[in-house]
Amino acid sequence: MAKAKFYGTGRRKKSIARVYLVPGTGNITVNKRSIDEYFGLETLKVIVRQPLVATENVDKFDVLVNVHGGGYTGQAGAVRHGIARALLQADPEYRPVLKKAGYLTRDPRMKERKKYGLKAARRAPQFSKR
Repeated sequence: MAKAKFYGTGRRKKSIARVYLVPGTGNITVNKRSIDEYFGLETLKVIVRQPLVATENVDKFDVLVNVHGGGYTGQAGAVRHGIARALLQADPEYRPVLKKAGYLTRDPRMKERKKYGLKAARRAPQFSKR
């Protein structure tokens, strides 16, 4: 592999992650902070690392991430999507592994819009007979 940066954009809900893979030792930096500092929950850290674990690249790449929008869970999903796309740029051979695991599929679920006459998307005003 050439000494280069591999780029991937990941999205989930309102979150957008710009992911750069650089050959290195396995450090993951999110918004100029370490992954342990940025994502408090262990499950979110596991989600972020999933594509690297599936392709056995945990200690081969340093991951640099800029992510904004949404909450922590959405951001973790966006980072995972971005890492998977960047790994494809690094080596197209990873495609079957990533595709089978579902890391290349953009999660289409979005917040449902609020409707008029309701308090939220489906929440109706409180009903009283009298």
